[in-house]
Amino acid sequence: MTDAGKNSERSAYDVVVIGAGPVGENVADRVRAAGLSTAVVESELVGGECSYWACMPSKALLRPVVARADARRVPGLSVAVQGPLDVEAVLAHRDEEASHWKDDGQVAWLESVGADVYRGTGRLTGPRTVTVTAPDGTEHRLTARHAVAVCTGSRAVVPSLPGVEEARPWTSREATSAKEAPGRLVIVGGGVVGVEMATVWQALGSEVTLLIRGGGLLPKMEPFAGELVADALKEAGARIRTGVSVTAVHRPAPDGPVTVDLDDGDRIEADEILFATGRAPRTDDLGLETIGLEPGSWLTVDDSCRVEGTDWLYAVGDVNHRALLTHQGKYQARIAGAAIAARTGKTPLETAPWGAHAATADHGAVPQVVFTDPEAASVGLTLAEAERAGHRVRAVDHDLAAVAGSGLYADGYRGRARMIVDLDREILLGVTFVGPGIGELLHSATIAVAGEVPIARLWHAVPAYPTISEVWLRLLETYRGH
Repeated sequence: MTDAGKNSERSAYDVVVIGAGPVGENVADRVRAAGLSTAVVESELVGGECSYWACMPSKALLRPVVARADARRVPGLSVAVQGPLDVEAVLAHRDEEASHWKDDGQVAWLESVGADVYRGTGRLTGPRTVTVTAPDGTEHRLTARHAVAVCTGSRAVVPSLPGVEEARPWTSREATSAKEAPGRLVIVGGGVVGVEMATVWQALGSEVTLLIRGGGLLPKMEPFAGELVADALKEAGARIRTGVSVTAVHRPAPDGPVTVDLDDGDRIEADEILFATGRAPRTDDLGLETIGLEPGSWLTVDDSCRVEGTDWLYAVGDVNHRALLTHQGKYQARIAGAAIAARTGKTPLETAPWGAHAATADHGAVPQVVFTDPEAASVGLTLAEAERAGHRVRAVDHDLAAVAGSGLYADGYRGRARMIVDLDREILLGVTFVGPGIGELLHSATIAVAGEVPIARLWHAVPAYPTISEVWLRLLETYRGH
């Protein structure tokens, strides 16, 4: 570990990475593999949001919830798993998966690839220059011979409402790291964070109320995804109110309940309130003004993740607003790292679609799994997105419960599958699955979409019987009309 406050001398590296989450780690790994000297700057924990407050703790919380739900649908097992979850054990497992919010292991990994790690806040202080302010206030100036990669990610947005600061609302960080289940939890927002945390805390004993400004859950997916997830949450005991907005929040006593005012005149009292209403880039304290960019803005990049208008600055992951997902940020990091190495060695870049230095998948092959019960998974375009983009398409639907593997997986299985066919090229533009156990089915769809596999060739990809994957055959049969 390099002590950023050890001295204030100027240090030069080939590449300086600001942010040591999964994205920054992957950029560092790729440029180090190319032989470039690399410094990585981190103001919090090495491993970032995903490791400590997002992907890992949230999925650790969700796994026992979904496993119990699946087991309750299996004859011969359902009676044995009707009791409540062991909340203490679930939270302890979450703590293990979050490494007890210690980053020793991830620091050791970064150092093992040869990157120098600087603790402190990194700010741009001019082209190719980063000043690191250590926790004790001392400064260390770093220069980058070739590239600076901004991998600072995003933060949860809490709307500016009367009383919101005094109410001390939860964001995704508090929701994934809470030490006990609140008696009553209000969740504002029906996106991925909202529905996953509703699933978790309802199962761990909270009375959950979801407040949705729009008409339904998971608005970025096919409408049936949000409908099926909403049905399951309601059956589990959660309350869902659509078409409402929060106008004010009150918590008169620091340890007392919170009251939520709605625009329809209603009031709801709860023990905690979670705002899951969007993300903002972590660029407000990055020094962007020193290079002519606007603090607090998303950074616009080309397909190699290089910031437009520069020849040295890269923005990778959430901060470029292309696809706010850990796996997609890591993909961008691999592309950006390869592009930095190629430009450093003056090697020709492959920037055509699907080239080695182009993050083409960001545009039309982004996969995502929502780990609710049922799971919702999608890749590529929805029907509405494809039509807005001007494609001539057909949506092909099939009932997942009609597949033999689904009936074996669970009694009373409910689910749905859809593929979006480009009728001019006869390839898939998007696929959506909703149902228990379908998360691991998504990669087959991702390969089909990213690979632009012709429908005629997919007909020869034989799904094993009796698996849920047989839905592929049923979708193709439906499309072909037999």
